[in-house]
This record gives sequence, C-alpha cells and structure tokens, in this order.
Amino acid sequence: MSKANVILTSLQACNSLNGLKIVHAQVIINGLLKIPAISNRLLNSYAISVSSSLSYAQLLFNQIQNPQTQAWNSLIRAFAQSLSPLQAIFYYNHMLLASLSRPDTFTFTFTLKACERVKALNKCQELHGFVIRSGYERCVVVSTNLMRGYAANGVIEAARSVFDNMPERDLVSWNSMISCYTQASFHLEALKLSEAMRLENVGLDGFTLVGLVSCCAHVGALNMGIFLHGIACEMGFVESVYVGNALVDMYAKCGNLDSAFCVFSRMRKRDVLSWNSMIVGYGVHGRGDEAISFFKQMLMAGFHPDSITFLGLLCGCSHQGLVEEGAEYFHMMVSRYNLKPGIKHYGCLVDLYGRAGKLEKALEVINTSSPSDPVLWRTLLGSCKIHRNVEIGEIAMKNLVQLEAASAGDYVLLATIYACTKDEEGVARTRKLIKSNGIKTTPGWSWIEIGNQVHKFVVDDKSHPDTDMIYRKLEEIMHRAKFIGYTKHESLVAVSGSSSEDFMEKSSAYHSEKLAIAFGLATTPDGTSLRIVKNLRVCRDCHSFTKFVSRAYSRDLIVRDRVRYHHFRDGLCSCGDYW
Repeated sequence: MSKANVILTSLQACNSLNGLKIVHAQVIINGLLKIPAISNRLLNSYAISVSSSLSYAQLLFNQIQNPQTQAWNSLIRAFAQSLSPLQAIFYYNHMLLASLSRPDTFTFTFTLKACERVKALNKCQELHGFVIRSGYERCVVVSTNLMRGYAANGVIEAARSVFDNMPERDLVSWNSMISCYTQASFHLEALKLSEAMRLENVGLDGFTLVGLVSCCAHVGALNMGIFLHGIACEMGFVESVYVGNALVDMYAKCGNLDSAFCVFSRMRKRDVLSWNSMIVGYGVHGRGDEAISFFKQMLMAGFHPDSITFLGLLCGCSHQGLVEEGAEYFHMMVSRYNLKPGIKHYGCLVDLYGRAGKLEKALEVINTSSPSDPVLWRTLLGSCKIHRNVEIGEIAMKNLVQLEAASAGDYVLLATIYACTKDEEGVARTRKLIKSNGIKTTPGWSWIEIGNQVHKFVVDDKSHPDTDMIYRKLEEIMHRAKFIGYTKHESLVAVSGSSSEDFMEKSSAYHSEKLAIAFGLATTPDGTSLRIVKNLRVCRDCHSFTKFVSRAYSRDLIVRDRVRYHHFRDGLCSCGDYW
C-alpha cells in the first residue's frame, strides 16, 4: 500500500485532535500535502469531522497551493456553522476574487446558510443572481437554502417566489416553506400550503406535522389540529416526542385541556417541554391549582424545571389569585434552582400582586427589578383599572410616557380608570392627549375556524363572501342578547378614524369578534363550541356581549385575546370579569 493510501486510511480512522496532528506531521514529512485528496481530507477533518478546530484549519488552508472547491467548501461550511458565520461569507468572496476554483452546490448552500444566520439580505440577493447565472437555480438544495435566507431576512414574498419557481420540490422544500411562514407568523399561509401539499401528493413527515400543528395552535384551528392528529396516529408519528409536544401545545392553546392531557398521558417518552406545555396550558387558562399539581408530578418524575416551567406556574397563580403560592414559586425559582427571572416572570409577579389589589407591592417589584421596561408598567396600569386606583395608575402612565412607550391602549386604560371614578376632567385630559399627540392605534382582527378553514374578520368587515348573512345574523343575536339584559357599553374615548378595538371605537362599530361570533353561530350546529383568537385585548362591550350570547344560545365560547383566555358559559366568564 502506498504512503498516500496509508495516510488516507489513517485519516478515516482518526477521531481526536492529537491523532490528527500526528497524521498531519506524517503528511508534511512525506511531502504529501500537494495531493488534493489528502489535503482536502485533512482540512475537512480539522474544520468539521474530528476537531472543529478552525484555527488549525485556517493555518492548513493557507499552506495549500491553489485550493480546490472542496477545500474552500470545508472552511465555508465550518464557519457557517460556527459562532462566526460572517467569516464564511468572507471566504466565499475570497474564493471568487483570488481563486480559479468555482462555487458548486455545496458552496452556495453553506454560504446561504451563513447569510441566513447573519441576516445579510444584500448578499443573499447577490448569491441568488449568481446561482441563476451559474445554472444552479434548478438545484433543490440550493433553492431551499435561498428560501431560508430570504425568510430569515423577513422577505417572505421572495422566499415564496423561489419556492414557486422551483422545477422540482422535495419534502424538505415544502417543510422549509412551511417553516418560513411559521417563523414569520404567517400561520394561515402555512396551513394553506399544506392543502397544496395534499393536492400534489407530496406526503409528510414528523417535521411537517410539527410545523403545521404549531400553526394550528397559533390561529386556534382546533379542527385542523384534530385532523393532523389523526394523520400522526395513522402514520406512527405520534410516538415522536416532538410531535407529541406539538399536539399537547396545540390542544392547550385551542382551549381543549382535556385533549391536551389525553395526549400527554399517552406519550411513552416525555421531556421538560412536554411537562411545560401542560403547566403553561393550565396556567394561561387560569387553572393555577392544576398547574401546581402538574409541577409536583414533574418533580416526582425526576425532571428539572426551567424558566418556562415557572412562567406557567406564575401565570396560573396570577389568574387564580394564589398570591402566597405565586410568591413562593418565584423565590423557589431563584433560590433553589438558580434561575434568573426574566421580564415575563417579573410581569407575572406584578400581575399577581396587582390583581390581588396589592398595588404598592406591585410597584415595589417594578422599581427593584426593571423600571425601564414598559411591559411592567403596562401590567400595573391594567391592575389599576381593575381596582380603580387613580394615583398609581397615573404613576404607571407617567413612566410609560417617559419611556416613550405609551400606546393607544394605555391611554384608554387610564381614561377608563378616570371614568370609573367619575373623574370627567381626567377623561377629557386623556382625550385631548390622544388627539393632540396623534396616537396611532393597532387594527383589531379576530380568527374563527369553521370546518378546516380559518376565517378572519376586522372591525366593520364587509369583505367576507357571506357578509349579508353575517350582518343579518348579528342583528338577530343583538336582539336576543338585549332581550335577556345586554346593554351596550358606550365608548369613553372616541377618536375619528380609529380602527383599534382596544381603543373603544365609535358606538356604531361592529367589532371583529362580534362578526366572528355571528358567522360561527350561523354556520355551526346548535351546541357547538366556538373558538375565537384576537390580536388585541377584548373590550368591555364585547366581553359583556359574549357573556349574554353564551347564555342566550346555550353555547360555550372560548376567546383568546392578547391578555388571557376567556371561557364563556351560561352568561359567565372564567376570568371573573378581571382581565
């Protein structure tokens, strides 16, 4: 056997940096570095396979005369996966400027991965042009990484254009496009893409299911989630801990905690995320006792809680009013498990004390934790609205203004506090501030799933194909709700042109959830539960309206707004009118 073959065999068997250095010494002694097969293999071992020692890889690369494409690819790939992905782009540029070697499929793939990680949109576009000129646009792997690069830079339209223009697509391409949509919060588009997958008989795998089930969780598409659950069972993917976790999370976020628990209890293998999904699920639905019970079972099962675990516990304690328990778990998180609280943990603590009426204690938490974070002050302001505390409410608002973080919703909360305490001058001042500062509002929307299709409504929406039927149904609902006691809450702060439902619109407006409820009642059989997802906090009038609808039509309505979940049944809401 020749020396070169002996060296190659030794490199294949090498599994440590010291061993690699010994072989490297033999390469130098025998003058074999000029053989591309050896230099490329040695470089790959340094950069990726054995040691991931980029410093050694760079030194070796600099000793190679006229490195081939494979050698460039080893370094570009290694840096693209490293803590310095920008270096991969530098080596790609150097390859084009100072080498006779030309990029291939792997070069483009690894460089695009680096563009994705450093969010280099211009470079991604430049690579796209070179890919087309080089004839690699037909390569599935390169095009898939182009999609990911564009999506990472927030250019979803360009990612979809690349996807649509691919002459051939494999399952990885479809999964990547779904992932692009999901990461950009285009969940409805991802679900629509799954229908195209079905029509083209693409098939699916565990990655597809996790992506689509997560989309169902975000938009509240329970029926679609149940359909995907059935597919997972048929194809055996339900045994995957990742698919199982996604299903638990989906059922919990869609308001079906019984089904979430059923999936959880049948999982043969669980991880921390499995337990967290249940604890957080119980927590956000205001079932703090059950969240605590699950936490204790989690510890008994030998799992170590993380920051998400305690976030679920604190949320549950806050919504259920378990002040002492919540404070205990917050201190346990720090003292026993050495976990550093984040803004969301402090936010839950502020909410915990605030909901319980301990507003001074909530104020103390903010001042001793992160007084420069507007989320904490906004949480305190919401608590002041519940307890009609003008003094601390004004302190919270003053800090929001100083932080230049005051939103339309914040001014409305303050105006509501003034109105509840019969302070007409305070309401007038707030109205004047809103108008003089030209405060912009966030457009409100609501989603409702009927069958396997998600329908979206905005305020005074006339775009739906069944608009006439929806408004006729809404008039009927209004009549029945008023007959049993519903009265409309008039706007405290009416601003011309406002389209935010968190902004107390003009009294003539039809809010998005009312339209969603009307459509749901008109298109589903009696007794069917309705599930609605909102992007804003539900307003007082819609909250009252939904309570009366649940009673008038004997329906369960589950509304997920940006603050919490509301379970309406028989004229009552699970939030106890505190939200």
